[in-house]
Amino acid sequence: MMYSMTGYGKGSATTDGREMTVELKSVNHRYLDIGMRLPRHLSFLEDPIRSALGARLSRGHVDVFVNYRNLRSDARSVEIDVPLLTAFVAAARQANESLGLRDDLSLTAALRLPDVSNVREADEDNDTLVALLNSAINSAIDALLTMRKQEGERLGVYLNNCGDTVESLTNQIAVRAPIVVEEYRVKLNDRIATLLGNVEVDRARLATEVALFADKASIDEEITRLHSHIAQMRSLLADPEPAGRKLDFVVQEMNREFNTIGSKANDGELTKLVLTGKAEIEKIREQVQNIE
Repeated sequence: MMYSMTGYGKGSATTDGREMTVELKSVNHRYLDIGMRLPRHLSFLEDPIRSALGARLSRGHVDVFVNYRNLRSDARSVEIDVPLLTAFVAAARQANESLGLRDDLSLTAALRLPDVSNVREADEDNDTLVALLNSAINSAIDALLTMRKQEGERLGVYLNNCGDTVESLTNQIAVRAPIVVEEYRVKLNDRIATLLGNVEVDRARLATEVALFADKASIDEEITRLHSHIAQMRSLLADPEPAGRKLDFVVQEMNREFNTIGSKANDGELTKLVLTGKAEIEKIREQVQNIE
């Protein structure tokens, strides 16, 4: 089963008043490349995240977004700096005595003074958070792989259709190539006849020239290799293992064969078929970059 490298997945997990959500977004990349966006106090989760992704993904750039909420009643506590508050109150009273100001300092107002109160996050149980993460991230990976599989199936259909087109063009080239040689023989014979008039043409020499042309323009090996590459591409598309890198190599080889055929082509029809084939291979190459 073929997988695309493009996809999105989201997973959540809750336990004992704690809630964690993981979002994954992936695009194509030569290797497995992971970018993380998570709160600083959860940085210890980076290694478990890499392990979870590495166990189930082989390629692609994956952005990881982690959101965590602790809804327990003991999740936060408020600390009041009593010595600092005492100092503020003493300073306020002294100013009141010196300046004769009305004393309207209340507890509510006092708690708004800088650094007097502080909200403290409770220490977290790291083992519990790792277990929570594993549950959330595996759900997210499941969703991501489902989307990557669906996209991969669409890519597989498209690429197989492109392979059919390349194979059809290859067959047309194989049919056309011998005709080009025969047309060369006729044109050469006609040109000689025009130049020499009624003088008898050396048929052996003519056959030699045609044979030399046929050998120079021969594309039998390229045709054979193209059929082999097309078959290999179809086999890789059906392979359950990640085959993106192998497909990329096969596509390069297909393009190489068409380039060689194009360099040997001494015929407008062959050139047209080669250009059409190269355009189709470029479509394949672009889409293969998205395959895991």
